[in-house]
Amino acid sequence: MVQSPSKYSTLEEFLKLPETKPASEYIDGFVIQKPMPQGKHSSIQTEFSTTVNVIFKPRKIARAFSELRCTFAGRSIVPDVSVFSWAKIPRDENGEVANIFPVAPDWTIEILSPDQSQTKVTKNILHCLNHGTEIFWLLDPDEQTVFVYLPKQQIQVFDQPGLKLPVPDFASELHLSVETIFGWLLD
Repeated sequence: MVQSPSKYSTLEEFLKLPETKPASEYIDGFVIQKPMPQGKHSSIQTEFSTTVNVIFKPRKIARAFSELRCTFAGRSIVPDVSVFSWAKIPRDENGEVANIFPVAPDWTIEILSPDQSQTKVTKNILHCLNHGTEIFWLLDPDEQTVFVYLPKQQIQVFDQPGLKLPVPDFASELHLSVETIFGWLLD
């Protein structure tokens, strides 16, 4: 069950709280718990992350992370999938992937859950785009539609099966269509 938003005075105070399941986000002074992922959501999230990592991770081009907390510009959000170009992945002193990601993902994917507020998701989309995200996909499994957001551009709507979806420049060899994305629900 998703909890009602709680008011916290600072982002720092929020970051000291224990993690919740499902994850909570800090947005405009409020703590908002995300809905629990269900079957369609989880299927697409897993397949998408795997596809990106199989193609780009071995060559150190990019890496996809599921449910990764990203804290930047006064918000702490947990996108369904965050894709970072290799050079932008935060590292610790040992060269390992850091625990804290204080930057916006290069490519962010949210999969709309049935009881999720599209307004809250849209606010996160705009926040990401205003702070360095190159491209943001909002997937609606019920409508089999992908909304593509780019900085300072009109939203693009992809709802025809064969339509090829735009990707960031570093992922140009990745050819995904609406049919491919929602076809993962049949496999």
